[in-house]
Amino acid sequence: MLNIAAFVGRLTSDPELRHTSGGLAMCRFSLAVSRSYVRPGEERQTDFIDVVTWRSTAEFVCNYFRKGQLAAVEGSIQTRTYQGNDGVKRKIFELVANNVHFVESKGSGIRQGVESGESLESGAGAGAGAVYSSGGKEDFNSVELDDDLPF
Repeated sequence: MLNIAAFVGRLTSDPELRHTSGGLAMCRFSLAVSRSYVRPGEERQTDFIDVVTWRSTAEFVCNYFRKGQLAAVEGSIQTRTYQGNDGVKRKIFELVANNVHFVESKGSGIRQGVESGESLESGAGAGAGAVYSSGGKEDFNSVELDDDLPF
């Protein structure tokens, strides 16, 4: 069986670190992810994906990510059911994240992407001709893009 999921989206709120009774770090947040297909004459739809991280990944997300920031999240889909206060049985789908990565440079998501209304497809936050890695400054790679390529 294979259960792998990857999403790129913007955090809908600041993540908050919590600890289980056993002291295990846990963080929940939500990603706003635009759908890739748009029907003619309609606006692009957005899905809100619930994400859960554990241990050091939870601490990393809570220390370095904020509302509006663009993030790449990789993990697996998990479902669980519960009975609501109204007695109705409900099912929750969430992404249990193994890895969370920066997609844009620090601070560029709020200034360039969110306030100007640009989408990921238009290159918001990345700057034309540059590709950013999720590591430190020494891992930064700048790649010139060639628009004349046939593919």
